[in-house]
Parts: sequence; structure tokens; C-alpha cells
Amino acid sequence: MAAEIVTSPLPGKIVNVNVSQGQTVKEGELLLTIEAMKMENEIVAPVSGTVLEVSVTPEATVQIGDALVSIEEG
Repeated sequence: MAAEIVTSPLPGKIVNVNVSQGQTVKEGELLLTIEAMKMENEIVAPVSGTVLEVSVTPEATVQIGDALVSIEEG
């Protein structure tokens, strides 16, 4: 199965990461929070599956399109 790569929809700073590698997530579950222009934006899982990789850490700066989390569907 192909991994679903969750990318950043906006530039900002990672406030917190709610998942870790190997964790099972459900579609719609909170993955992480990005702060942009003093607003916190929740990034949720687009699919249910297992977290293969978390590509960011709290306080990291991200740009649009940066990989955040990869999830193996299933």
C-alpha cells in the first residue's frame, strides 16, 4: 500500500505534535498543530492507518507543501 503524505497547507511554526511513529490513527484524528499569524491550525489525519514517520518537531518552521507525517493506510 502507498503511504499518504500529510503536507503543510500553510507556512508557520509547529506548536505541538500529537502522534508518534508506529501509532495507529483514525481519519479525522488530530496529528499536530501549526501556528500561523497567531492562529492555531489543527492538522488532522486524512486517512486511518499507522504513522510511518513524523517529519517535524515542536518549534520547527514549515512552509506550504512540507511533509509533516506519513501514514500507511489500513
